[in-house]
Amino acid sequence: MEKYNSQNLDALFEGVAQIFAEKKEELCEMDARMGDGDLGLTMEKGYGALPGILRENAVDGDVGMSLMKAGMKMASVVPSTMGTLMSSGIMEGGKALKGQAELGASQMSAYLSAFSQGLQKRGKCQPGDRTILDAIDPAAKRAAAVCDMGADLPQVINAAWEGAKEGVEATKDMVPKFGKAAVHAAKAAGVPDQGAVAGLYMIEGLKRSIDS
Repeated sequence: MEKYNSQNLDALFEGVAQIFAEKKEELCEMDARMGDGDLGLTMEKGYGALPGILRENAVDGDVGMSLMKAGMKMASVVPSTMGTLMSSGIMEGGKALKGQAELGASQMSAYLSAFSQGLQKRGKCQPGDRTILDAIDPAAKRAAAVCDMGADLPQVINAAWEGAKEGVEATKDMVPKFGKAAVHAAKAAGVPDQGAVAGLYMIEGLKRSIDS
């Protein structure tokens, strides 16, 4: 699909809900080696609920406000560290689109850039810290680059996906600085960060919806 509005915005996130249902066990196994082991559950629960939350909180003619309200509601569904980060990213992305009637190529680029900023603000992290940001930041930058060249929505999300994949690969050489992963830093060498992998799957889920 080329554009979404507040009435079908839920369809954009159906692909994300699907992919986290499929990848739940994989993410939990990855997280168990470096963290609490609940990453897959958090992502599946939060994004699994998001399409319904968007339907219930749609603001007619305003995709940004719809996303902001949905992000606030999602925060109560998954009140964990990662859940809070995801909700903050959605709210920040919604804020960037406030007043927009449709979500197309330029809006998706703006959403991803604001999502990345929301992660940095809430998580107090920077690119290179080996977190989910290391997938989302390059995704947003790649999306912005092709958007500036006149790309359509499928091209923008594909560029974001390619950027996220490169970002995940780069985390193999990064040292974790936060949480339990920092304690087990020696185990991180050569292994992708589980949060970054989750970020890649989020982008992949959006791509799945847009390409369908």
